[in-house]
Amino acid sequence: VRCGNVPMTDAINPAHYKGEVECIDAIRSALTPDEWRGFLKGTVMAYAHRLGKKDAVAQDAGKIIWYASWLRGIDPRKNTQDG
Repeated sequence: VRCGNVPMTDAINPAHYKGEVECIDAIRSALTPDEWRGFLKGTVMAYAHRLGKKDAVAQDAGKIIWYASWLRGIDPRKNTQDG
């Protein structure tokens, strides 16, 4: 993830998910649009279910927002409409 020319990494989008191809991009490319939406919906539900039980509430809430952004058609890494 980059913000301008500065790589971004944090607990919501950690560096261990990055490589030559980001994990989220590899998952998306392997799924149909319906499967992708199902993956995102399930991930949002999982983080909501465990909210406050594993990581800090703010961290899990950030992950919910991150995946929900994809559901809205917005790439949260860029905050731009996802094409």
